[in-house]
Parts: sequence; C-alpha cells; structure tokens
Amino acid sequence: MKAASPIKRRVSRQIQVGSVAVGGDAPISVQSMTNTETCDVAATVAQVQAIADAGADIVRVSVPSMEAAEAFRAIRARVEVPLVADIHFDHRIALKVAEYGVDCLRINPGNIGRDDKVREVIHSARDKGIPIRIGVNAGSLGKDLQRKYGEPTAEALVESAMRHVDILDRHNYYDFKVSVKASEVFMAVEAYRLLAKQIDQPLHLGITEAGGLRGGTVKSAVGLGMLLMDGIGDTIRISLAADPVEEVKVGFEILKSLKLRTNGINFIACPSCSRQNFDVIGTMNALEQRLEDIRTPMDVAVIGCIVNGPGEAREADVGLTGATPSNLIYVNGEPDHKVSNQSFIDHLEQVIRQRAADLETERARQEEQLILKSSA
Repeated sequence: MKAASPIKRRVSRQIQVGSVAVGGDAPISVQSMTNTETCDVAATVAQVQAIADAGADIVRVSVPSMEAAEAFRAIRARVEVPLVADIHFDHRIALKVAEYGVDCLRINPGNIGRDDKVREVIHSARDKGIPIRIGVNAGSLGKDLQRKYGEPTAEALVESAMRHVDILDRHNYYDFKVSVKASEVFMAVEAYRLLAKQIDQPLHLGITEAGGLRGGTVKSAVGLGMLLMDGIGDTIRISLAADPVEEVKVGFEILKSLKLRTNGINFIACPSCSRQNFDVIGTMNALEQRLEDIRTPMDVAVIGCIVNGPGEAREADVGLTGATPSNLIYVNGEPDHKVSNQSFIDHLEQVIRQRAADLETERARQEEQLILKSSA
C-alpha cells in the first residue's frame, strides 16, 4: 500500500468547470492554454486535443475579439474537454462565448467598465451555471496600485484581487476562482498565502511567465511546491515558453511528487555511474517517450546496478535492476525473470504495459465489489 500524501489541503468552496470539479475535495486539476491563433480553428482544435491527450483536465483559449468568439463556437463544437475563455475588457465577448457553451470565463469584473455591463455578464454566468476566474498579474496592475505601492508586491496583488472579488460579492455571485500570479517566486507565494486567508473560493496557482522549459519548470516546481505543501491550491497551470503539452507534463509531475495526484507512470531512475550494467539514460529517454499514453498510476524503477536496484524494484510495480551477466526484472515487487541487454527495452515496455493492464483490471474488479457491497 503506497502512502497517501501527508498534506492537509485548505478547505475551499467547490465550483464546476464543465465536467471538472475545482475546489473542495476534488483532485487538484491541471490545465494549460493554447498558443495558436484562435481564429485558426483547425490549428486550435488540434492543440486543444493534444493538451487534453496529455492528461489536462481544463484548457484555456484566448478570445480577444468577436471574430475569435465565432471561432470559439466552432472549437467548442469539436472538442470535449472543458474550455475556459480568456477575455479582457469587452463584456460582449463574454456574453457571446457564454452563449456558445464556454465552461468558465476568465474575465476581471473590475476591467469590464460600467456596473450594468458587469451585471449583464454575471446574470449570464449565473443563468448558465458558468464560473468566473479572476486573474491578477503582477505585470498588469492598475496605475493607482502601482503608485500606491511603488512596484508590484504581494500586497498589491491581493488588493487588486479583492477589488474584483468585492464586485462579485456585491452581486451575490460566489462561483469563482482567483489567481494572483507573478514571475517572481517569493512574491507569488506570499500573495497566495495572504489571499488564502481572506477568501474561501478555489485558488488557481501559477508562476506567470516562468521562462523556458528548463528554467520555467524549476521555478514553477519551487513556487507551486511551497504553496501545495501549505495545502494551498485547487487547480494549477505551469506557464512555460514551450509546447503547452509540456506544461501539462510538468504539472502532473509536480503533483505526483507530492502524492497529490496520480496520472501515468512515476519513474524512479538512477542518474547512472560506472557501475551501470546498461545505458540507464538512453533507456529512460526511450521509455518516457514510448509510454506517454499510459494513464494508469504505477511506479517503474530503472536502476543500473545491484547496489540500489533490488531495494527500489521491490517497492515498484515494475523494476529493472542491472546485474551481470543478465539484468533482473521485478513485477509487483518480486523478482520475475532475467533479460539480456539486447533489445530489452522492447521487452520492458511490454512488461510495463501488461502490468498497467493488470492494475486496471484489478481496479475495475474492486470498484465492482464496492458497488455490489453498497447495493447489498
């Protein structure tokens, strides 16, 4: 039995983004955003699907114009994953995508303009059961807040967020989530910690404009890791200057490392050294690429020698331990059979896929027993 996460999550209200629950006791959801031209429907649909295939629970699409809103209508009709429309300033776009089946509106009520426009958007959202995401960014704080604080600060981010929250509160609308993002890790972390004490709505975590694939991954892992360890966070987006699919992969790896979410294979692999009996790095590169489609939660250990190999393999669903003259494969923690270095990656892939299928069969059997027990 693998240990559950020791993290005690902050108690938040739950909202519904399409078929995905956010907040409350729902799993922390992972989302990403398209970077295609929204009016290029075919390209955007293809990217939404790729993001969803990578495991994303929610996908955000920028809708900057009425033309883009019409494109959103076509996109919505061709994909099943919940969609968030990213809108700034123009309340008419929000009304249009609400009509076209959007699952969440990312629009800051304080930036819409007159109260009658805000009221129109809230009425439409309430009528159609669409939540709103308030998104505050250190790079786009209001001029008065810039003057008040002199520079972006955690306090400035929270004050900006609370202004938007107060508008929704005045209209008795509570189905919203909030983000207070900054590219500076400590500022973002402090802002989220402050905000978590002031509202009970779900929090959307992210280190905005985090950087490229490597640097942005590290920065996001550090910042989100601190918050998640505090129990703060109900949905996450990793902001990378990279393929959005990579954002999803990184998001799940962060959650898996904290035992907050399971999705696919958790690899345990040694960095390799002169003791290795096979090419560990090449093996890992091949396995990660080949097994991206597996969504079954499972541990796979790939260790190059017999020093740490047996110990790690006994704790994994499938383990490979380097040894002489043949490597040893463990299945469900037990030594199962030996394999030579020649073409063993193909064989190991088959063993892992079979173990994943067995785990799915066992999971289905347990669920069936629970159903029968509850109906007895």
